[in-house]
Order: sequence, then structure tokens, then C-alpha cells
Amino acid sequence: MKKNVWVFGASLVLTMMAACQNADSEEQTSEDSHENHDHHDHDHSEAVQTATIEGLNDHYHTGDQVELSVTTGEETEGHWHWYQKSDDEEWVIIEEEFEDTLNIEAVDGQKIKATFYDEDHNVIAESEPVEIHIDDHNSDVYNGYFEDEDIADRDISDWTGTWQSVYPYLTSGELEEVFEHKAEDGDKTAEEYKEYYNTGYETTMNEIEIKEDGTISFVSGEDTITGQYEYDGYEILEYEAGNRGVRFIFEQVNGDEDAPDYIQFSDHIIAPEKSGHYHLYWGDDREALLEEVDHWPTYYPEDLTVDEIKKDMLQH
Repeated sequence: MKKNVWVFGASLVLTMMAACQNADSEEQTSEDSHENHDHHDHDHSEAVQTATIEGLNDHYHTGDQVELSVTTGEETEGHWHWYQKSDDEEWVIIEEEFEDTLNIEAVDGQKIKATFYDEDHNVIAESEPVEIHIDDHNSDVYNGYFEDEDIADRDISDWTGTWQSVYPYLTSGELEEVFEHKAEDGDKTAEEYKEYYNTGYETTMNEIEIKEDGTISFVSGEDTITGQYEYDGYEILEYEAGNRGVRFIFEQVNGDEDAPDYIQFSDHIIAPEKSGHYHLYWGDDREALLEEVDHWPTYYPEDLTVDEIKKDMLQH
């Protein structure tokens, strides 16, 4: 009789231990599921679809907010996660961001990507990373102080796109705030700054389209002239104020007879980098253009509003 009691007791203990182990296993499985839901260590290499991030600007200023959106182009049940990293660090999830939009403070060099998961936390789609670039216009290079060895040749791709002249905004009076701001700390009155920039910005070429193959179209009202250009090196200019500038030069190799033989870009950048705006010089005499320092038609991306352009100018 005692033996049977011992056997029953042992069986009971084993049954209780098994139940505890099952409970522990279920709890661990639950924890693992929660960890998988966080996606911190998830392998994203097998994404089925390509997602597209939109809304990235060419550059931001310190304190700006970056507003991005992402889409797969298809309606699918699931949720998003956004990731960020700097340099060679690992991707880190941006907490509490599950929608198809992201609003985050701009950090120079920060890379952002988005991944879409279904209800079982499988990867459905992932975007290519985008990189945030901050240009506060107050660096030594921007202000014209740099070493010769820091200069590098640039490809036409740094200026591709469709660009708008800022001159119409000056003549319409929409840049008055910019001139008043410059007068606060500058050596001219607001009206004198307006006259100075009127001379610099004046042009009838209100739109310029630049393509990857070097084809450049100059639009003046309803008239368009087009030429194809090849890189012709750069020139360093020494200014009376003690600072310097770099002109990146392109020569026409084909196109309309009225298209300028040479164009020269100046955008405060001295090595390969996508331009956010530029001053453009054009004409048929390469050397004479290098002497021009008073007239510099200025262009910003076509899709920028006047308020966005003014915000950039106010950073100077």
C-alpha cells in the first residue's frame, strides 16, 4: 500500500513539473513572439516588394523636421516600422512609429529606411535607405575658405533637374523679408541689398532643365534654346574680401546656335555633391565669364515654394 502511495506521489510531482515546464515554454514563446514583433534583429533581406520613401529634401537646416512618407503601391494588411542608423552602426528601430508617415528632427548623415510587416510579422516590403543632409550655409567651405586639395571634379549629375530663377520673386516683392534680415547685421540698408541682388539675379531665363546626358535647356518665356555640354574642368577665383570661389565649367559640344558655348556653375560646393541651389554664368568666352562677379542668376529646384526658398536664403 505504501508503495502505491509513493508511485502516485511521484507521478503527481512529475505531472506538476511537466505542467510548469509547459507554462515556462509558453511564456518563453510569448516573449519570443514579442521580441519578434519588435523586429530589432529581424532579417529584412527577403522583402518581396520594394517600398518607396517620398518627401526627402536635397538638404535641411539644423532644427528642421524631416517629413517622410512610404508606400508599396499596393493595399496590404499590416504595419510599418521605421529604422535609422549613422555611419557603420546597426539599424535601430524608431520607437512608436507604425504608420506610413514619419516626422523626425533632421540629423546630418542619418540614414532612414522603412519596412512593412504583415500580421504574422513577416517582411512584405522594404525601402532603400535615404540619407539626411544638413547644410547650414555657415561652414568655411560655403564662405569660401578651403584648401586646393579639397577641390574635386564634379559630374553634371550634381545639377540635374528642373530649376527656377529667383528673379521673379525679387521683382514681385516677395523677397523683402530676406533683404531686411540681411540689413540687420550687414553693411547695407535693405534697399541697398535689394539693388545688389537685383543686379545679381536679373535674367530672362526663368527656367533651366538639366539632364544626365549633359543636355541643358534654357527657357525664356515661350522660347527655349538647348545645347549639350561636356565637363571642361574647374577654375579657382580669388575675391577681394580674401575668400575664394570655384567655378565648374561645361562646354557646348552640340545644340542650338543660340545656346551659350560655356556655362559655369558656382554653388559654394567644391567636391561632388548634389546642389541645392546655384549661381550660373553663361556666354561664349570662357575667360571673360571668369571675370564676371556682379551678375549671377540664381536657381532653386522647380518644386520649391517661395517660402521654402526664403527660408534657405535666411540661413545665409
